[in-house]
Order: sequence, then C-alpha cells, then structure tokens
Amino acid sequence: MKTLSLKLDDHIFDDTEEITAQLQLARNRYINEAVNMYNLVQKRRLLKKALAKESLLTASDSMEVLRELDLLIDGD
Repeated sequence: MKTLSLKLDDHIFDDTEEITAQLQLARNRYINEAVNMYNLVQKRRLLKKALAKESLLTASDSMEVLRELDLLIDGD
C-alpha cells in the first residue's frame, strides 16, 4: 500500500468526517473507495471516447461494405 499526503478543501473534509462517522467507516477506507469509484467512471469515459474515435475511423469502410452488399442483393 502506498502512503499519500492529501489536501482537501475544508468543506469536503467536513462532509467526509460526517459521513464516515455515520457509516462507522475509517476515513482512509472511505477515500480509497471514493477514488476507486472515480477511477472506474474515468475508465468508462476514456473507453467511450476511444470507441467513438474508432467508430468514426471505420464508418466509411462500413458504409462501403453495406453498399457492396446492396449491389449483390439487388443483382439477384
């Protein structure tokens, strides 16, 4: 496990203290879970962005394949 020095805005720290007390959860565990959840959100955003980029790159090729299939079907 890595040690990290962290500066939080006062209101974020106060909210964190209130919530961890109500949950009876260690502050460290709470922050670890929060960062993990945020990492998952960011990974999904990055994946969405990458898929959109790849989709744009292959869109014209896909349309060409569809046109060729239409020609084959119409030719029958």
